[in-house]
Amino acid sequence: MSCPHLNLLDPDAYQNGIPHEHFARLREERPVYWQEDPLTDVGYWVVSKYDDLQYISKHPELFSSAARTALSSEMSEEEVAMQRMMMLNMDPPDHLKYRRIVNKAFIPKVVEAKLAHIRDMAKDIVDKVAPRGECEFVSEVAAELPLQVICELMGVAHEDRHMIFHNTNVMIGADDPELSTTAEEGMMAAAEIYTYGYKILENHRTNPGDNLIDMLVTGTVDGEQLSDDEFAQFFLLLLVAGNETTRTVTANGMKLLIEHPDQHQELIDDPSLIPNAVEEFLRYEPAVMQFRRTAMADVELGGQQIRKGDKVIMYYTSANRDEDHFSDPDRFDIHRNNAKEHRSFGIGEHFCLGSHLARLELQVMFAEIIPRLRNPRFADKPNYMRSSFLNSMKTLHIEFDPEPV
Repeated sequence: MSCPHLNLLDPDAYQNGIPHEHFARLREERPVYWQEDPLTDVGYWVVSKYDDLQYISKHPELFSSAARTALSSEMSEEEVAMQRMMMLNMDPPDHLKYRRIVNKAFIPKVVEAKLAHIRDMAKDIVDKVAPRGECEFVSEVAAELPLQVICELMGVAHEDRHMIFHNTNVMIGADDPELSTTAEEGMMAAAEIYTYGYKILENHRTNPGDNLIDMLVTGTVDGEQLSDDEFAQFFLLLLVAGNETTRTVTANGMKLLIEHPDQHQELIDDPSLIPNAVEEFLRYEPAVMQFRRTAMADVELGGQQIRKGDKVIMYYTSANRDEDHFSDPDRFDIHRNNAKEHRSFGIGEHFCLGSHLARLELQVMFAEIIPRLRNPRFADKPNYMRSSFLNSMKTLHIEFDPEPV
């Protein structure tokens, strides 16, 4: 193979951004490619093509999320057993049983009933920065709406929201010394959210309400309610998934608008283009770069023989730029007619539970940002998280024309 070896599970491989040229060579020359990993001594298959990613995602009997979790890191058997309490790390039939507990909270009819309230939240967020002409966009704008919405759904007190924000940052930033200097700190951050989840559970038992927590408390799997530990795992997963990913796409979308002022102006002139622009944000700069599966049988994929037990990593960042599915894939285009066919929300049984809510939040947020933060520009270089998992910015300092008070 002509392309240089690059360990895509090494966070340093992303220090200059996502290595799209490397992925393009992989798609052309070896779409399913075996990569050694000296960091863990556990090699893995790099899956870079759209159709191969779809095949894996739709065949959980061949490619398991539960065997070694959906996360790329290597864990002890005890850690894997704990992780299997999360829906993310379940296979059928368990996955569907647990998904049903909260599914109705995220169906379009229920989500859209919150539209007016979400619009009010978005307006309040932009109101705070628009007259200033500058802001740290990640923490002051991008993080706020998904954080407020998911915390409200989960019964998190207003004064505790930024504790959740801080701890989820530490958890997902375990490879970034600015966010989490040790794996132990990441574990401590998760433990604090677990402990808070137990507190929420006890409070609900004393003061029950009709919300997402009630669904978790009263929902059953095979006739049994969730244990306290299962509740805490669910609580953690929903908070992190409902917070980090939408925040990241909002920040990435803002960066793209600054880099493409002509398309930004088109959105100012015609707000009806915003929904498709959001899909292009998701395609071009997805939040989650990869997930893992474990082969449960010998299987051929992309002309390669994968063996039972092999580690397989699906790269959404690459599938979203597959030349066989997206024309001129490295071009950012808010008019792209198949932008919505991206796989940033996954496909198959693990398709993102909150995809409709995330799309709504992104559309509402950009409908507020685009006409009000005029002539946006970078005040400093975007500061990305050191990660091989998330395509996430820590800070994005921007300037814009101050809105008249």
